Amino acid sequence: MSASEWRLQDAKTQFSQVVEAALRGEPQHITRRGRKAVVVLSEQAFEALRQHARAGAPGFVAHLLAMPKDDTPVERIPVALRDVDLS
Repeated sequence: MSASEWRLQDAKTQFSQVVEAALRGEPQHITRRGRKAVVVLSEQAFEALRQHARAGAPGFVAHLLAMPKDDTPVERIPVALRDVDLS
């Protein structure tokens, strides 16, 4: 296990060290039952990550404009109307 990877139990008992390392800019990976579970980041690193994600995501209008355009005429299917008694 590297210095930036913690078992959950160890992270609990040494939480101050986990936080201090994250504040130094070193993301801290925590495992639970041998599997990667969470990453502890500084607030600054988290905000930078969020800003980067927002900058790369297209807006709703751009999303709509990027949809494929199909100018093929729609075939109209004849519909038989029926009277329905709703009472």
